[in-house]
Amino acid sequence: MAMKAQETQPLQLTLDQALEIALSESNTIKIADMTVEKTGYAKKGSYASLYPNVNISGSYQRTLQKQVMVMDMGGQPMEIKVGRDNNISTSATASMPLVNAQLWESLKLSGMDVELAVEQARSSKISMISQVKQAFYAVLLAQKSLDVVSAVYDNAQKNYEKTEQRFNVGKASEVERLRAQVTMMNAEPNVSSAANAVLLATWQLKAIMGIDLGANVKVVGDLNDYTNEMLNPYVAEDVLDNNSTLIQFGIQDRMLESTIRMQKKQYLPTLAASINYNYSAMGDEELRWFPSSTAALSLNIPVFDGFQKRNSIKQSMVNRNMLALQREDTERNLRIAIRNYNDQLALCIKNYQAANATVEIAQKSYDISEKMYEVGKATLVELNDAQTALQQSQLTRAQAIYNFMVAKASLDELIGKEE
Repeated sequence: MAMKAQETQPLQLTLDQALEIALSESNTIKIADMTVEKTGYAKKGSYASLYPNVNISGSYQRTLQKQVMVMDMGGQPMEIKVGRDNNISTSATASMPLVNAQLWESLKLSGMDVELAVEQARSSKISMISQVKQAFYAVLLAQKSLDVVSAVYDNAQKNYEKTEQRFNVGKASEVERLRAQVTMMNAEPNVSSAANAVLLATWQLKAIMGIDLGANVKVVGDLNDYTNEMLNPYVAEDVLDNNSTLIQFGIQDRMLESTIRMQKKQYLPTLAASINYNYSAMGDEELRWFPSSTAALSLNIPVFDGFQKRNSIKQSMVNRNMLALQREDTERNLRIAIRNYNDQLALCIKNYQAANATVEIAQKSYDISEKMYEVGKATLVELNDAQTALQQSQLTRAQAIYNFMVAKASLDELIGKEE
């Protein structure tokens, strides 16, 4: 899906669309797919060892000066020139292994290479999904912050206009009018800062998706849309069957096991067959052709190599033991991370519930303060305090939703969810 900067109408970008574009346009995903393709070609190339290796060669030789042989003929030396002016030779050779246990084991390793590349590609996809989700939620949080500070600025502007009217009829002091003006002016930079935060968050999202930073997109959605998802019970089971890191450890362990078997099979004899057909000609003016052919079996029995094979096997066994320890530590840390994320999710829910109740109270307090200020029973300071409390509670509630969704995306990545 092409994204160009010159588009006039902004693309209404939902989370599902962002994920779809990222999985098709991101260079990370493209590189992962190319790695799988490259490994597949390497596997096919390794199977070439099972087929006959056929070569055809040819040569032409022109004798510039013939070799002279001296022979004793009846006590008298006689010089005889040997060879022909033209020598032509063509040959075809075919060879293939008949018994080679090491080769067959190496073919299994090539298949595991493809399996590992596929799993690494899946890991890249899962990581990409998590990154897109978190970047998308960051844009929604920035937009929510912009909405809140914009509302604060609008209220501050409205309060200043009311205070100006009251000042003009003598119902408000000069101090109140100036204070209302200062509050309005202080709120304006916050709007610009929040708008810039939205822009930066959107750029970050587009960079992760792999599209042009100048692409005209508008992120659609609101953090409140995820309230139901947040309040539904969500506790990830301590199951790591789909965790990509552990799956890759498992594949690598099987590869080391196969490597050890392959190294042990180096002690076994190998048998290869070959056949050669040669067609040659020589002569000065007229060429005469002579065919020849051979067939051969080649048996190779390893006897002694200075303990090279034995040391290679021991090295691979140590590598496998190290890998097992790394897997054990990784699995332990992953289980700790799952518990930590579950605790974070529960805390986010509690924070949201508390912030949601606070928003309702703060909204009522602000509405009352605004009406009391209109009739002169509350000061501008009290109105500003109520507005600040409302703003803070709204941002706290949005932050709680954002924290929950980010933690959930990270947890989904950890347990290997692909959606």
